[in-house]
Amino acid sequence: MSPRRASVLRGGDAQDLRGYLIATAARLIGERGTGALTVRDIAREAQVADGVLYNYFEDKEDLLANALLAHVAAVMGSAPPLLPEPGTGTVADNLRRFIAGGLEVLTRVTPAFAGLVTQPKVLVRFHAMVGGDAAFGAEAPVRGPDGAPVPDEGGHGRGLPDMLAGYLRGEQRLGRIAEDTDVDAVVILIVGAIHGQVLPRLIFSAPGAAIAATPADIPGRLAETILAGIAV
Repeated sequence: MSPRRASVLRGGDAQDLRGYLIATAARLIGERGTGALTVRDIAREAQVADGVLYNYFEDKEDLLANALLAHVAAVMGSAPPLLPEPGTGTVADNLRRFIAGGLEVLTRVTPAFAGLVTQPKVLVRFHAMVGGDAAFGAEAPVRGPDGAPVPDEGGHGRGLPDMLAGYLRGEQRLGRIAEDTDVDAVVILIVGAIHGQVLPRLIFSAPGAAIAATPADIPGRLAETILAGIAV
């Protein structure tokens, strides 16, 4: 017997409902976080019986990992472009813009991961979905629930390291940063600093509370300090 479909999808196929369930769970992650999110919560929001979810996912962890992937892709896709084309504006302003945008994106994404600390199986599955350890390299794109890279539209959909590395290499080719710049090291410094500003604030925030804002002068100070080491 086929599972009962959500009323909004009656007449659709199984893939439609699977995608709908992922989208519903991803939206709930964005609204409530992951800490107390249950299969029953997702089923009620999707207007299906609890057991329907297990017709489309191996288990709760499979659903949550796919939903987390969709949540990250949605946050990245909804953010304004973090960097312009190389050669546009000034490198200092562009780095400042990237750092400020990266802080905003990470502030929106990290609470979902924090809520899964007690559910390591979800994190392990998510890690595998994005490419395992290779996902932390400079060439790793953000992937959608189907495993395919999210299209890059003006800087959308790619991981922060990949975006920044591509931009810096473009500026290097144009001669706007030093030819001997170690781009990978610069990416580690900047992206690491972004994480270093967000993660401690998340850890020491009260459960459910908004993450404390990073001081407004941090992006400019960090951009100027990095640029001092790579400027021509």
